[in-house]
Amino acid sequence: MQYAVFLDRALSPGRRGAWQPFFSVALVSVMLIWASGCEKREATSVQQAQRPVEIAVITVEPCEMPVTVEYIAQVQSSRQVNINARVSGFLDKRVYTEGAIVKEGETLFVMDQKPFKVQLAQAMAALARQQAAFDVASQNLDRVKPLVAANALSQKDLDDATGQFQSTAAAVEQAKAAVEEAKLNLSYTVITSPVTGITGSAEQAEGTYLSPANSQLTTVAVISPAYVNFSISENDRLRYRDQIAKGLLIEPKNKEYLVEIMLADGSIYPHSGKVTFADPSFNAKTGTFLIRASVENPHRLLWPNQYVRIRLKGTVRPNAILVPQRAVQQGSKGHFVWVVDKESKAELRPVVVGDWYEKDWFVDGGLQAGDQVVVEGTLTLRPGTPVRAHPLAEKAGAEHIPSTGHGSPKGRQ
Repeated sequence: MQYAVFLDRALSPGRRGAWQPFFSVALVSVMLIWASGCEKREATSVQQAQRPVEIAVITVEPCEMPVTVEYIAQVQSSRQVNINARVSGFLDKRVYTEGAIVKEGETLFVMDQKPFKVQLAQAMAALARQQAAFDVASQNLDRVKPLVAANALSQKDLDDATGQFQSTAAAVEQAKAAVEEAKLNLSYTVITSPVTGITGSAEQAEGTYLSPANSQLTTVAVISPAYVNFSISENDRLRYRDQIAKGLLIEPKNKEYLVEIMLADGSIYPHSGKVTFADPSFNAKTGTFLIRASVENPHRLLWPNQYVRIRLKGTVRPNAILVPQRAVQQGSKGHFVWVVDKESKAELRPVVVGDWYEKDWFVDGGLQAGDQVVVEGTLTLRPGTPVRAHPLAEKAGAEHIPSTGHGSPKGRQ
């Protein structure tokens, strides 16, 4: 306000003539200073605009890459046997330890054998009686035959002797079968494991009378080999078939897919499995198809009903292009990456992305061999921005940052 009053007084009609030269010089000086500042600011802006942006890039190198897909899977016994009592009687004792590993033929339960031993003795006595009757009938037939030949006896006597002989012979065979049945029932009182595996809990207590209604005693599950079951969705299966038809994927020879198993602690199971069964039926409840792999389990690291993660291997992607996931951005029109053009300027390139591979992304379209894809420094880029590109590994080493290993897909394991 004070400056305004001063100027108003200084430029009053009475004093304007005296102050006019002074104000002319001052006005010219202010204008020169202002113009010089604008020129400096414009020069600085131009220099900043022309200064290349430091970026880190990878060079696209198509190569043949193995495709690995992860699934959640569940371990299953390759053969789980229900142990049932084959005869009715009292359970005498349990021999095995619940949850222990048993070998094939090892005794699990013993039933009360006394009634079955009595039945065997009765069957053997019946066999002896029938055998004696057979011997008499045989001797009688031997006596009748010459007498009939000498017309001392009639043909009817021969027929009767022959019928008695055949009847007693059949009775002997029936008695022998009864003896075998009694022996078999007696052997069933000693219940053994038909396979080598892990036992379940005992379903019946000692002293229980076993009958067809409560005949199940326990289970034995084979743990080597083990089955690993997982499911794929209908969409994944259709997409997989479509990529094979288009040549984007190549199946393994004879369709022998391998399965790598990861345990709960992240460690890799030492044995690889093979896919042995693919359910042709679609599960309408879950919307998936069941796949089963078989794997050896000699050290019993896998247990029935255990959940694991598996990697399905064997498929190969020819001429694959991999870029780090952080290099791919998504806009309103889809995915895109920044590339360096021939004039060392930034270019926005739309791409078609496929599946993930570890920390990389398969690019199915939009890139070709030799393209330089920007991985670091994308936030300040605009189309046409001058850039100074450094290989990703070189830039990371200069800044003492651990390399991500995405520089060359051929070097990936």
